[in-house]
Amino acid sequence: MKIKEILCALERFAPLPLQESYDNAGLQIGLTAEQEASGALLCLDVTEEVIREAIDLGCNLIVSHHPLLFRPLSRVTERTQVERCVRLAVRNDIAIYAAHTNLDNAEDGVNYRIAEKLGLVDVQMMQPRRVSVGGQEVTAGSGVLGYLPGPEDSLAFLQRVKDVFHIECLQHNELLGRPIQSVAVCGGAGAFLLGEALRLEADAFLTGEMSYHQFFGHEQEIQLAVMGHYQSEQYTREIFYQIISELAPELPLFVTGVDTNPIKYL
Repeated sequence: MKIKEILCALERFAPLPLQESYDNAGLQIGLTAEQEASGALLCLDVTEEVIREAIDLGCNLIVSHHPLLFRPLSRVTERTQVERCVRLAVRNDIAIYAAHTNLDNAEDGVNYRIAEKLGLVDVQMMQPRRVSVGGQEVTAGSGVLGYLPGPEDSLAFLQRVKDVFHIECLQHNELLGRPIQSVAVCGGAGAFLLGEALRLEADAFLTGEMSYHQFFGHEQEIQLAVMGHYQSEQYTREIFYQIISELAPELPLFVTGVDTNPIKYL
């Protein structure tokens, strides 16, 4: 199985035109796309430790959610982590591919996986739009809205979120005094969709990041729950695994054992 065949499968699921204008999804490093894949390592973030893990496992492909190269490099030295990662990957002939906001915006992508983990039903995109991909129109959008099978007490809902996503510290506003059933979801830095969640009259809004001042003014209007960026997107690796294993069941396929979350908790 050539590396480029794996990348094509990832892009059929999450086409690159679905990414936001500021993003840099796609093949980040590697003239190796024509090479046979020796194995693939799946991760949320690319670090030096992850690349060394790929080397030890004999993988010449790393598939990441977050792009290693998000901004242009003016030099490639040993000065920064990104530069060191580039040098290490190139020296060891490892291809690095990122599926970022295209995976966020795809049907059955990141936000759908969060909704699935929570058991939400009747899940729909919050802001659907049509995007041209290879001459065909596909639906893409940021965030989803779904429904719990039955109403849940706010504290019970928050505790279940904490348990399902293995969250060390779940941030939330005051407990909502009514049952929760409709839930808006946006993994990662999804605070920009708070206004849309309010417009759709969601009972709860679940995201990865939100600033301090955005918590004000919504008491008893909506239950806010902030999981942490890493925690909200951790299951992207499951999506990668599903896509690649269906395409190439014989390919050595690994989920990283490295905890790349840079935020620690006491």
